[in-house]
Amino acid sequence: MTLPRRLFGQSLIAAATSAGTGLAAAPALAQSGRPAPILPRRLQPGDTVGLVSPANATYEREPIAIATEALQALGFRVKESPHLRARYGQFGGSDAQRAAAINEMFADDGVAGIIAMTGGSGCNRIVDKLNYALIRRKPKYFGGFSDLTSLVNAIQQQTGLVTFHAPVAASEWNGFSVAHFKALVMDAEAPLLRNPSGERGDNLVQTQDRVTTLRGGKARGHLVGGNLAVLASLAGTPYFPDCRGAILFLEEINEYIYRVDRMLSTLRLAGALDRLAGVVIGKFTKCEPGDGYGTLTLDEVFDDYFKPLNVPVYRGAMIGHIKRKFTIPVGAEAEIDADAGTIQILKPVVL
Repeated sequence: MTLPRRLFGQSLIAAATSAGTGLAAAPALAQSGRPAPILPRRLQPGDTVGLVSPANATYEREPIAIATEALQALGFRVKESPHLRARYGQFGGSDAQRAAAINEMFADDGVAGIIAMTGGSGCNRIVDKLNYALIRRKPKYFGGFSDLTSLVNAIQQQTGLVTFHAPVAASEWNGFSVAHFKALVMDAEAPLLRNPSGERGDNLVQTQDRVTTLRGGKARGHLVGGNLAVLASLAGTPYFPDCRGAILFLEEINEYIYRVDRMLSTLRLAGALDRLAGVVIGKFTKCEPGDGYGTLTLDEVFDDYFKPLNVPVYRGAMIGHIKRKFTIPVGAEAEIDADAGTIQILKPVVL
């Protein structure tokens, strides 16, 4: 018997669980069938945050010094993982070291939150090595973006803990990014996420950070998503998010358009697009035609995949590999307005 596409991923999850992959016992489910949300405690000045390197290695001392000073400027004490400066190839240590760093920080009652040093690659190698039962028992802030997409979605899916698509420690902590991070994570607000407007410079009209509506309307759902390439790589695994009734947000960098098309086809074929409530397309930075390739435009690719869904969709949100970025709570409920180009977080996502 052929399974419907939307059930394909669920069947793989069941098979993986029965095969003994080391997944935690299933958490309590809300009426939606998803794990009941677990909120981390808000981060406060004076808290200790754990600094880990679950993806790429950091090859020089200065980036770690700058990241540490930035976190201290936010009011935090910083505890380095013993493996923070490790290196295995391009990775920030062996798989065992990188997974242990996260598990140890969750186990440490003196650590209030965990922040990744940088993205890069390698998080998929450790996603099955995290102690999800421990994370559920000792929930706390966990955040990052880019390659961290796999971990923030896996932790949320496996435990119900709201995680954060947010700046990494090595990000540029400018006023825009800091304000959005503080509002959500430190001040327990439920902010309206809206692109900056009126920044025309010498131009007659705004040319940067514009919003484009693909299909208008409002929609509510839980937030899932992140980097498209990383998210697509999780399709069919127990760590892929539950997209039923979800608001999917996506971003990408340095991918040829034909690859973007292929990644979106992976999500479609896995059934992830079938029952979305809405879509927010962030920044697709330097996603251009490859040399020698005929190609669709990004406009055409997005129209092909998202317009037939008949749900609200807009493009241009401040999400992605950009200097000024939103902090997005993965697993939290939100309402999008595709005409206005906004994401309204419906209630505080930290305690």
